[in-house]
Amino acid sequence: MDKIKFTFTDSGDVVDFFVLEQTRINGIDYILVTDQEDGDAEAFILKDLSGMEDQEAIYEIVEDEKELEAVAAIFNEILEDISFESI
Repeated sequence: MDKIKFTFTDSGDVVDFFVLEQTRINGIDYILVTDQEDGDAEAFILKDLSGMEDQEAIYEIVEDEKELEAVAAIFNEILEDISFESI
């Protein structure tokens, strides 16, 4: 499992996430990340907003309910041993 660092632009906080899976839907890259490597953990679906000119990837947490449900369904199919619960 890959571990990546994210820096939040608004606060400057740096957080480590573990990448569980990635997919591309309609030309947009999405990654499923969690804050813990093992056990029950919070998971987030992040959307890549990077442009061709960006040197580093720019991600945003998917918050739109329809988009979130659609992408979560894809990740649910890919990762049969993981279940999602909305909070």
